[in-house]
Amino acid sequence: MFCPVGGGSGFVGRELTRLLKNKGHEVTVISRQPGPGKITWGELESDGLPPCEGAVNLAGENLMNPLRWWNESYKKDLFSSRIDSTKSLAQAIAASPNPPHSWVVVSGVACYKPSLTAEYTEESEWTPFDILSKLVKEWEGSALLPDNVTNTTKQVVIRAGAVLGRDGGAMKQMLLPFWLGLGGTLGSGRQPFPWIHVSDLAGLIAHALEPPADPPSPSQQVFNGVAPNLNTNLEFTKELGRVLRRPTIFPVPAFVMNTLMGSERAVVLMEGQKVIPKRTQEAGFQYKFPDLTSALKEIVGS
Repeated sequence: MFCPVGGGSGFVGRELTRLLKNKGHEVTVISRQPGPGKITWGELESDGLPPCEGAVNLAGENLMNPLRWWNESYKKDLFSSRIDSTKSLAQAIAASPNPPHSWVVVSGVACYKPSLTAEYTEESEWTPFDILSKLVKEWEGSALLPDNVTNTTKQVVIRAGAVLGRDGGAMKQMLLPFWLGLGGTLGSGRQPFPWIHVSDLAGLIAHALEPPADPPSPSQQVFNGVAPNLNTNLEFTKELGRVLRRPTIFPVPAFVMNTLMGSERAVVLMEGQKVIPKRTQEAGFQYKFPDLTSALKEIVGS
């Protein structure tokens, strides 16, 4: 299989590229920068999609970028980096004389309203209620293909939780304070913490890229990209401290997170949703890291 991957040089993209190449597939990264094994977004728009069996978009400005203040310019970049790239790939697929059999976009669980009690599956109804859920709505909408293409191309959306791995994502910023014994719960710690190991997210994308057994559905197939074990922020904090053999006695109050990150962004860490990967498991996907202990041990190498 030949597969172009938008944002393939990012944290999840590197893991996916490694996995697909190990399975004997060929990957081209769609990137802002030209280079070997890459095409640029400009080349995609001018030359069209190269003949391929699958396409993936992972491109987007990092929501947790510690170097950027939460302001209008950053919010604009969060939207445009995801929506414009997704739209470009969807348009290239629609214009292709031989469109791929699978088209996968990774969005987020921010579409589900934070709650200590509600449980969400892929079938759960939702409407946008804040800036991040509005982003997910527009993002997934920009991936939709025209009707004349949906009879040949399977459309898949994977809503990922916090992606845990050694080389990026939330863990990259968390490990140092935890190593120094400065880790602690965020806010009350009671908030759900939907997460997935980066290897499992890459595996789920590869699973979604497989050719459909039946003619594809005209609507998007949605999979929740989260581990099957539900955890709270407190459970995550305690387990990471245990695996690192470090104390976790410094809770971070909500107002500190809101000040550092901006309240609209801090909500991702200070509040959470119980997300169930119902359809993911029904599709036969096998997790390598279904629980926190195995995931964190692999990440910190203990």
